[in-house]
Amino acid sequence: MAEKLIILGGGESGIGAAILAVKEGFDVFLSDAGSISNQIKTELIKLGIHFEERGHDMERILQASLVMKSPGIPDHTDLMQQVRSSGIKVVSEIEFASQFTSATLIGITGSNGKTTTTLLTHHLLKESGINAGIAGNIGYSFARQVAESDRDVYVLEISSFQLDDIHKFKPEVAVITNITPDHLDRYENDISKYVASKLRIIENQTFNQFLVFNSEDPVLVEALNGVNTSVSKIPFGFQQPTNEGTYTSGDHIIIQRDKSNTMIQTNQFQLKGRHNLLNAMAAVSVAQLFEVSKDSIRESLTSFRGLPHRLEHFLKIQNVNYINDSKATNVNATHYALDSVRSQVVWIAGGVDKGNDYSALLPLVREKVKAIVCLGVDNAKLLEVFSPVVEIIIETQSVDEAVKIAHKIAHKKETVLLSPACASFDLFKNYEDRGNQFKKAVRNL
Repeated sequence: MAEKLIILGGGESGIGAAILAVKEGFDVFLSDAGSISNQIKTELIKLGIHFEERGHDMERILQASLVMKSPGIPDHTDLMQQVRSSGIKVVSEIEFASQFTSATLIGITGSNGKTTTTLLTHHLLKESGINAGIAGNIGYSFARQVAESDRDVYVLEISSFQLDDIHKFKPEVAVITNITPDHLDRYENDISKYVASKLRIIENQTFNQFLVFNSEDPVLVEALNGVNTSVSKIPFGFQQPTNEGTYTSGDHIIIQRDKSNTMIQTNQFQLKGRHNLLNAMAAVSVAQLFEVSKDSIRESLTSFRGLPHRLEHFLKIQNVNYINDSKATNVNATHYALDSVRSQVVWIAGGVDKGNDYSALLPLVREKVKAIVCLGVDNAKLLEVFSPVVEIIIETQSVDEAVKIAHKIAHKKETVLLSPACASFDLFKNYEDRGNQFKKAVRNL
């Protein structure tokens, strides 16, 4: 009898897991509380997989020997409470797919910077000739890629939700970019639970594997000090490490390993800002573990272009800079954005609040923000925190309106910055939709 796998959620991770599970001989059923896109339905029908949408058949689900759940489904739902209490093993798609590949895995997690670090790490490895795939939260799911391609290395961007249901997942190299309060609504507003979730990336690692981590992040450093692990640690940051690690000096990244130093010039690196230097140090540290040459690393850093919707310097109109930072879905990401802008700012902010504490932004907002244009259904918290320090705060209901108002307020040599510090699900499909609508509205000025 084939093992019964129930897949909860019909998004990219769900269809990827379904493709791989059929290939590996599982009896598969996919269930989604919402509607499944026509494209995914077509794939499921082609594979001969039974599925349901707009509701769950609990009787059928509870007959599973294994449940693979989408990272978007919280544990406190009735569905998950019933599955857990029935004793069925629950796995994430990352856990499921990792059983069926012998490729070397690089797992990258963190509250901010993980997408850029993942893309940059993949770029450094691929450009050096390594047969590397990229998956996780980027592009096609890891499971789909394991089913359909044969890579030597996978660079995986991994969220805390994907780490919540790992059992044996063990990357050769783990990277933690930083830990700041995010998604606390999913962790009972308890940062220690969120930190513990992120640190699961190293729980199965052993002494001959590596953790590359941000030594500038006090929360992360303190958390690591409290963990008993034999993994080899490689810190990166702006201070020279006492033993091994990666740091910066002038316009060089210096890798200090095995009592020798490798210096890599960064003056041609396209991405600006302190946070991007940290991302680059993380990626360079990984590339060096894979014995990528110094020259190859330097050339690849030079040729790397950043992400759309992440501090994307988009247009200059009447000498006003317009920056699309729609990917800034938490306070820390917006902190980076405000910190990197060198002029006065008209800040477009707001969306679905994830339990945000905006107080960390107050010093930067006092110094740089001349006006806030709110873009969200409920802006009460933004108004409460920032009205004592910002004279002009305006509420809007659409991107067009927000951009027109910002355009009127901004003067020459100033910046209009879309950096919401919130999720996008109230007025938009996702952060890409929000960023694209912003760019369109700016073009239409």
